[in-house]
Amino acid sequence: MNRNRAAHFAAAYALLRAAADYADHWGQSDFDAQCKGATDEAPVTYKHEDADQETTVGTRGGRIACARHVANYTATQGLVLVAGTRLLGIRLSPTAVAGALALSGLTHFAADRRVPNGLLHRLAKASGKERFYKLADHGMNGAYCLDQSWHHSFETLAAVIAALGSSTR
Repeated sequence: MNRNRAAHFAAAYALLRAAADYADHWGQSDFDAQCKGATDEAPVTYKHEDADQETTVGTRGGRIACARHVANYTATQGLVLVAGTRLLGIRLSPTAVAGALALSGLTHFAADRRVPNGLLHRLAKASGKERFYKLADHGMNGAYCLDQSWHHSFETLAAVIAALGSSTR
């Protein structure tokens, strides 16, 4: 048994979390952030900051914006996880890293798509948290808080997966 697995999990979690926080906020384009939940029934009109033009985005464009954000997010997590663990002298299994990143990316897309009555909204409604989900007052945004909680939870599981079969260099 690997006596360092708990330390490897902690390192993987810290690296995944730091990368996710960067990629979800600083690394995400304004266009993707605004348009990733667009649908044909609830289109988003995006006004470009650096140009005097607007773009209306529907379902296809919303899916592309969300996929582009998630690809950047997952790549950032992968780069930070691999580089960070290498610097720390931790050897991760490529299969475990791929599984961890797949879980993080797929669950990130599911939550971030945020179409009307989407996954997080339905979960909030089913768990009695719909009023909190809709809260957008007093400096709070319930949908954002639940979104971040969802991501943190799956990043924890992803860190467990990444630490499976790890060893010290």
